Amino acid sequence: MADERHEGSVRASGEPGGLFLRRIGQAVGNRKRVAERRKTPPAVLGGVIAVVVGGAGLGAYALFGGGGEDDTRTSSAQQAKEARTGPLSAAEVTAAADRFLTAWQQGKVSEAAEATDDPEAATALLTGYTKDARVEDVTLTAGARTGDKVPFSVKGTVAYGDFTEPLAYDSALTVVRRDGDGEPQVAWAPSVVHPDLKAGDRLVTGEAGTPPVKALDRDGGELTTATYPSIGLILDGLREKYGKTAGGEAGIELRVVRGKESKKAEASDKTVLELSKGTPGTVRTTLDPALQAAAEEQVAKKAKSSVVVLRASTGEILAAANASRGFNTAFQGSLAPGSTMKVLTASMLIEKGLASIDEKHPCPKYFSYGGWKFQNLDKFDIKGGTFRDSFGASCNTAFISQAPELADDDLTKHAQQVFGLAKNDWQIGVSSFDGAVPVQKDAPMAASLIGQGGVRMNPLNMASVSATVKAGVFHQPYLVSPEVDNRELATASRTMSPETLSQLRELMSYTATSGTAATAMAGVSGDKGAKTGSAEVDGQKKPNGWFTAYRGDLAAAGVVQSAGHGGKTAGPIVASLLKLGG
Repeated sequence: MADERHEGSVRASGEPGGLFLRRIGQAVGNRKRVAERRKTPPAVLGGVIAVVVGGAGLGAYALFGGGGEDDTRTSSAQQAKEARTGPLSAAEVTAAADRFLTAWQQGKVSEAAEATDDPEAATALLTGYTKDARVEDVTLTAGARTGDKVPFSVKGTVAYGDFTEPLAYDSALTVVRRDGDGEPQVAWAPSVVHPDLKAGDRLVTGEAGTPPVKALDRDGGELTTATYPSIGLILDGLREKYGKTAGGEAGIELRVVRGKESKKAEASDKTVLELSKGTPGTVRTTLDPALQAAAEEQVAKKAKSSVVVLRASTGEILAAANASRGFNTAFQGSLAPGSTMKVLTASMLIEKGLASIDEKHPCPKYFSYGGWKFQNLDKFDIKGGTFRDSFGASCNTAFISQAPELADDDLTKHAQQVFGLAKNDWQIGVSSFDGAVPVQKDAPMAASLIGQGGVRMNPLNMASVSATVKAGVFHQPYLVSPEVDNRELATASRTMSPETLSQLRELMSYTATSGTAATAMAGVSGDKGAKTGSAEVDGQKKPNGWFTAYRGDLAAAGVVQSAGHGGKTAGPIVASLLKLGG
């Protein structure tokens, strides 16, 4: 558990140049006979003539992989078998893609579906493309093939009553060998039809189920993706939650209607194309325009970054931004928080009398528990140090060493009762995840103490942790005032003792001035506290970098995935936003 201290290839032709040309010649006669049996001429895909032969694929093999008509030593069955094994050739990929795209464009749904490896699912979605989505006059244009993948553009017209609008977007397909006979076919996925579709989703054109909303910031300014590029998913969520009650009237639109799996993942329906705008209702949020603009600017500098800023005394969400537009990690992410979790763990240890800020506390190079051997970054240790030293240096073993003194559910109860986390009862105004701190045993329980194991958080959760430390009491974060819809906000059942709270604030202050967070927080003045973190993830070369901090009445947290230690990655993002207010 690392943490921070001071924190065979085939040519496009499938043959050498000369041999390929000779075999093209051998196949010309075959092409003439094939063309007579086809109602349409050979299709052109990406500049390559794709000759499609009925039967067992003999033509494809004769053109790209076997002998001419005078080769009597190889049977047709053997040729077919050889043609359907091994890596896909360029010709096989382009021919399979052409079969599918041509049939789809011509409205031959059954033929297009049979060109995929899941005809039943393909038939349903392609039928709905015309019947439900009402897309007409479709033109599909293939781009340059890359390996087994073929990108293509889609152009058409969406028509509903008296309303019509042009539709244009890009998609892609992948060609695979069918199980059994190895026939090249399109690997079916809903995203082939439209990149926003997932399993169970549909494209539907009609009167919008939910009227549009005009979202406002706390000062009354309109929130749009033109000004704030990363808030598209937040706006979708606001519409889903408040569209029917905000006073608007629905328009006509093409939209993605989410299925069961997408709804389980709390994905909202998405507008793809407006045919008539309708009349929006109005929803005011708590977002601060200056902080939101600054948050957008910061995440744009680092890929896979997300950040949230709260007002500690109220829980109001002042800013939320994500570098990625496809998922709202800031509110819905479920990631191991690494050593930022030590803020919560430290308060529990102090409360239980297992640690005290200026008392000596073990920080060995290694500590074994439950069959796992834990260590610190670079195997450092602190000899004769205090708990303040261990917290400031983010010593893993200082926390793991206390695992034998804890019950399996101690961390879970503390997270729920004091910090209001992991009870699945936050109602912020849009979909969110309020953390997970499951009851665990042995080594996974010990790992949870340093934000690994089964613990899962997002920037909203960890900003709330810092806000609870600063305010002294948990305030459920919210994006829309509960007065708008009379919803009841979540609460914590108890607060930390004054002694525990005082020590925890001092630990975070020390870390911000002399520990792993000092470099990032150097330019942040006033009353401040911070904690860095890095969380290892299987399959990643670099850990996810975390940072949570407060200054005055602002609390914030951020994560930069696959980027390295939090003090160097997420730290500068969070610190820059804290400088703007207090």
